[in-house]
Amino acid sequence: MIEIDGSKGEAGGQIVRTVLGLSVLLGKAFRVTHIRQGRPQPGLKAQHLQCIEALKKLCVCDVQGATLGSEEITFIPGKFLPKNIEIDIGTAGSITLLLQSLLLPCLFSKKKITLKIVGGTDVAWAMPIDYFIEVVIPQLQRFCFLDVKLMKRGYYPKGGGSVEISFKPKQSLDQLQPFSLTERGELLYIKGVSHASKSLQEKQVAERQREAALMRLKHLNVPVTINMEYTDTLSLGSGITLWAIFSLKDEIDNAHPLRLGADALGEKNIPAEDVGAQAAEQLLKEISSGTPVDKHLADNLIPLLGLVGGSIRISEITPHTLTNISVV
Repeated sequence: MIEIDGSKGEAGGQIVRTVLGLSVLLGKAFRVTHIRQGRPQPGLKAQHLQCIEALKKLCVCDVQGATLGSEEITFIPGKFLPKNIEIDIGTAGSITLLLQSLLLPCLFSKKKITLKIVGGTDVAWAMPIDYFIEVVIPQLQRFCFLDVKLMKRGYYPKGGGSVEISFKPKQSLDQLQPFSLTERGELLYIKGVSHASKSLQEKQVAERQREAALMRLKHLNVPVTINMEYTDTLSLGSGITLWAIFSLKDEIDNAHPLRLGADALGEKNIPAEDVGAQAAEQLLKEISSGTPVDKHLADNLIPLLGLVGGSIRISEITPHTLTNISVV
């Protein structure tokens, strides 16, 4: 039984999400105590219970302490049962945070798996779905054939967004080689998507986010393409995600392009121009770092580095990254 103190590091829910995925993949039992001691309301939240419930559909397991507000959980994984499942988070709980618990066992499954998940696609304190698709997925393709489809956007508080992700086996875990992301080539171009609820179209929210970002990126003298999207959503919302694509150097695998990402979410009483500018400024900061891995991609790659070995060079070591290092 692996014992983990949930009050260490940033003492948030990241510990639970990461350890669940590793536990199911490796077949190792764990106990986490003092869960989310670094938060105003400690203990498991609904989103963490959703991770556990989803894994129960894919794995024979024995779970103790999986209740709302619980500050201790014991998880004993059994056989992994790859199959297609549907998950409805029921709120605007983040789909991408839920996936942090499901990705590892699904990436190395021996059979094809398709997950259909309903919840929040673009919500606070979580990577937006466009960042996940455009920045995270290209790196995960090293290990598994992945296809991700955004069916519908979901903003806070009602959610209702829908994502479908399919995993097709490529290699088993013991066949994998270490990977390196330490060098970066020349900036080729920047892409992005500025999105908003249809009811915000009259106020040209997506256009204003887009234009503000374009203004701040034009001095880079590379092509910048930011698409706009208005969709029917259960709750009002908007956001913008940007990603910079670089040429590759020397031995870096050409199948996995280097991308740095940044994003910003629309908020009430925050002008759309400020939202677009925020995303652009964050991307410029990542570009100026000279590194091939941005600060948010880093914590997503740490569990994989622990499994297969390798090295990455990142723009900033965040509390989430340090937490994942300690858990791994």
